[in-house]
Amino acid sequence: MALLEINNVTKEFGAIRALSDVSLSIQPGEVVGLMGDNGAGKSTLVKIISGIYQPTSGALSFDGAHMQINSPGEARRLGIETVYQDLALADNLTAAENIFLGRELKYNFGPFRFLRHSAMNQRAAELFAELKSETRADDYVRQMSGGQRQAVAIARTRLADAKLILMDEPTAAISVRQVAEVLNLIHRLKDAGIAVILISHRMPDVFAVCERVIVMRRGTKVADKPIAQTSPEEVTALITGAKETA
Repeated sequence: MALLEINNVTKEFGAIRALSDVSLSIQPGEVVGLMGDNGAGKSTLVKIISGIYQPTSGALSFDGAHMQINSPGEARRLGIETVYQDLALADNLTAAENIFLGRELKYNFGPFRFLRHSAMNQRAAELFAELKSETRADDYVRQMSGGQRQAVAIARTRLADAKLILMDEPTAAISVRQVAEVLNLIHRLKDAGIAVILISHRMPDVFAVCERVIVMRRGTKVADKPIAQTSPEEVTALITGAKETA
């Protein structure tokens, strides 16, 4: 059974049609690349999956149940997490404090409530160990590399027990070494049975970690192929329109 199914979804903003009759499915533990030029409809599709937008028409199913995802909070409760390009981390807090931000562990002492810093640090360290990341729980985010920041953002989704993670350009503007670290994090998510939709312009990254690639152009899905049955040249042709469909 598919984890996520999108059936004939269209999204209109007044007279502008951002998505037109898009259908796709994501299996549990599958890593799928979502590619397309600017304005292709990738961001609109991701915002529908994450509950920011609702489709004009069409239907979504998640974990076998037909539903309308009305907000990002509802998406998170279902097990859908999004790691945005800007990561939304607080530089002045530690890795552990960022992971638990808004979900802090606390204990009561009379009428007072105190943060359980040691428990949060321990759980953060466990999450980094699961991800095989060298990021440390008590390091401040402002001192971290781009790869370490991604590890913090991904660990935060693991705290929420995500089933599907949407990753928006996670390897943009970071070094080659940090790119390898982020791709390893994606492998760890797959090993844990978590599905990933990787939104990326970087062809080598998509071909390195994804089992399938979906290509969008002008609001429509023009290809949905196993990585083993396509090539960077074909995907580039599909993105640019040199090849219509595949």
